Amino acid sequence: MNASLKVPRGRLLGSSGIAISPIAWGMWRFAEDGRSPAEAARLVHAALDAGITLLDTADIYGFNGHGGFGEAESLLGKVLKLEPELRERMVLASKGGITPPLPYNQSASYLASAIDASLRRLNCATIDLYQIHRPDILTHPQEVARTLDDAVAAGKIRTIGASNFTTAQIEALNHFLGHELVATQPEISPLRITCFENGELDQAMRLGLTPFAWSPLGGGALLAPKSARDRAVASQLDQIAKEQGVSRSVAAYGWLMAHPAGIVPIIGSQNTARIAEGAQALTMQWTRQDWYAVLVAARGEELP
Repeated sequence: MNASLKVPRGRLLGSSGIAISPIAWGMWRFAEDGRSPAEAARLVHAALDAGITLLDTADIYGFNGHGGFGEAESLLGKVLKLEPELRERMVLASKGGITPPLPYNQSASYLASAIDASLRRLNCATIDLYQIHRPDILTHPQEVARTLDDAVAAGKIRTIGASNFTTAQIEALNHFLGHELVATQPEISPLRITCFENGELDQAMRLGLTPFAWSPLGGGALLAPKSARDRAVASQLDQIAKEQGVSRSVAAYGWLMAHPAGIVPIIGSQNTARIAEGAQALTMQWTRQDWYAVLVAARGEELP
């Protein structure tokens, strides 16, 4: 018997009880090309009108190696100033803890100031999900935890997540937190499948964390595959996509969403049509045979 795998139409943000969409929209390139607040607002509307309520940004989004730190948050803040009612329609996620051009800093003094700065740029009183962007190995996780717990107590952030943390780093931070983690954000795609076998998703399920998948299209490699492996994965996705009347990118989102960990793919497109298109992944049906065919193509060898 080969029953179809269901793609849930709703998600909860970890153990928080906060309802989120099963797909998120990411704002890494939100501030590119001198986008005006009115143009930016159209992108926000495209996501919200498609039922995508989780909007994911970060303080470093907009940084180009020389300047631009905070520009994506600032642009969203301008949108919210123009249309403050939009804030009630979204679950707002941001990240901090990177100080350009590279070093990570989650010391109590810096992290507390980074949270305050994000709130000012976003023009809002509270961030729904605040994530440590990458781990700072020079700050004790107890110090990080204390700063985050204080921010929750002050009403500055509602919930806490970790991005690009190893399983051991998640365990350590979670151990010291009073308000435990609700989310993790690793790179996951049909081309980045290590999380299926290295314990990342198993840990998420054990701890009740919502996994957000950044770069779910493999950094664009799925859309323009070059290697034999990339082409093999794209071919498997195309076969399913054709059968169900969706695009390859939608099939990639749906493939991730069918996993029992409740993976939430983060759409990175800054095109209104492609943002809205992502919601089609909710209509997909996956058999185990089809799902594993994509995994086998990504592995480059048969399953044991």
